[in-house]
Parts: sequence; C-alpha cells; structure tokens
Amino acid sequence: MTIDDAYDRCTQITRAEARNFYFGFILLPRERRRGIHALYAFSRLCDDSVDGAEGNAEKAAAVSARRADVERVYSGAVPADDPVLVALADAVRRFGIPRGPMDALVDGVEMDLDTHRYADWPSLKTYCDRVAGAVGVLSLHVFGFRDPSAVRRAEDLGVAMQVVNIMRDVQEDAQRDRIYLPADEMAAHGVSGDDILGDRMTEGMRSLMRQQADRAHEYFASGRMLLPLLDLRARMCVQMLAALYGDILSRIEDRDFDYTLGRVSLPGRRKATLMLGSIIRAITTRSR
Repeated sequence: MTIDDAYDRCTQITRAEARNFYFGFILLPRERRRGIHALYAFSRLCDDSVDGAEGNAEKAAAVSARRADVERVYSGAVPADDPVLVALADAVRRFGIPRGPMDALVDGVEMDLDTHRYADWPSLKTYCDRVAGAVGVLSLHVFGFRDPSAVRRAEDLGVAMQVVNIMRDVQEDAQRDRIYLPADEMAAHGVSGDDILGDRMTEGMRSLMRQQADRAHEYFASGRMLLPLLDLRARMCVQMLAALYGDILSRIEDRDFDYTLGRVSLPGRRKATLMLGSIIRAITTRSR
C-alpha cells in the first residue's frame, strides 16, 4: 500500500461519514487536507469500533486497541496494510502533531463506555475537551500556527461545535439512554431525565436549551479569535466550518429549541452559500 492509497482511503471515509467536515476543509492545500482527513478517519475509527462492539468487555477491548494504535503511530510501528494508521503516522511526522491530544481523544471515547449522564458543566466540558477540543488542537497542527494562544482558541471552537452537536442530537442520544446536558442545569430549569427520555418538550426544556445556546455562542466568540492567527487558506476552512455549525445553531434557535421536530441538517445549496460567505470573510480578516 502506498501513502497515496492510504490517504485516499481516509478521504473516502471523510466524504462518506462527515460531509460538513469534508466540505469545511476542501479549500486547504492538498497535503494539509489529506492530513485532516487522516485525523478524521482515526476519530471515526475510534467511535465506530466502540459503537459496534457488544457488551462492556468488548467495548473496553476496542478502546485498548485504539490506545495501542496511538502507540504504534508514535513509535513508528504501524501495520503496512492499515490505511488509516499509515496515513495518520505520515501526518503526525509531517506536521509534528503532538501525542497528548491524540491520547485525550481516546480518553473521550472511553468516557462514553460508562458515563451516560453529567452532573454539571465542568464534568461535561471535560468530555467536550476530549472528543472535540482535542480534535481542534490536532487540526491546528496540520494548519500550522505561530501564536501559542491559537491552541486555546482551537480548543474553544471545538467545544462550541460539540455543544451544537449535543443540542442537535438530544433526541437521538436519548434513544440510546444518553443525556449530554448538565444535571444541575436540568434541575434548575425543572427538567427531569424522564422528560428527555420521554421526548417531552416543555418550557423548562426550552430555557435549558437556550442556556446551552448561550454557552455555544460564548465558545464560538472565543474560537473565532483563532481566524486571524491562521494563514488565508486555513482561515477560509475554519471560518467555513464555524459558519456551518453556527447555522445549525441558528436553525435550532429558529425552531424555539424544539428538539422533538427531528435532527437539524443543512441543504447543499445553503452549504454552498455559507462557503462563499466564509471565503469572503476570511479574505477580509486581517492576519496577526
């Protein structure tokens, strides 16, 4: 298997499984775009290997296998016939991707094995940092950066998008007996776990979701401060991705936060409009 074959497989996975991410990074130079695809393909592998496992023992074994994969990538011992690991190892070497955020990503996947409720925002943010903030930092190294403050901004943008994911997927997560909303905030708004699991849209749930939207907006505001710290093509892509998720958040708000109406998605024409607007905004943003 050649490096090109390995990267091509990662691109296929990204295009098939994450259309928003695929379109979000389409303007990157080829080398960087392939690095992002390798990161996404490994992230997808982590999720799918756990979701597809039966029982806690098999799920724990899947997490252990992913930890072993990370060790292989950073020790230079990847199997020659594994396209995702071959591409990932090349990207790690090419872009100097640090191991810490990669380990954090696997830690986040492990949290999903036995943590289906979160007591408060700090505990939920730990999860968001691992499954999304860490991906933001990994991606940042592919983009390239000089200002150390870019790391925090990338983390915050990842957290913002994860909060939007949580809001969008309340109904689907409840069907799997998962609630990714802080329990103390639920109680403060008079929302019970049974309300969510029973698909009951109440005024308390609306106010709870509004609080999550306010949180997402705060993290987006911080995350967008990453844009001037990137070169033009990376800035275009990050602006595009932020715009896609920001538009999903706006549509959730326009529905008055009624998650029982089904999963919010963006039509292709809307994505194209956001892409054009993101290019213009990125060009007019001053670099620092």
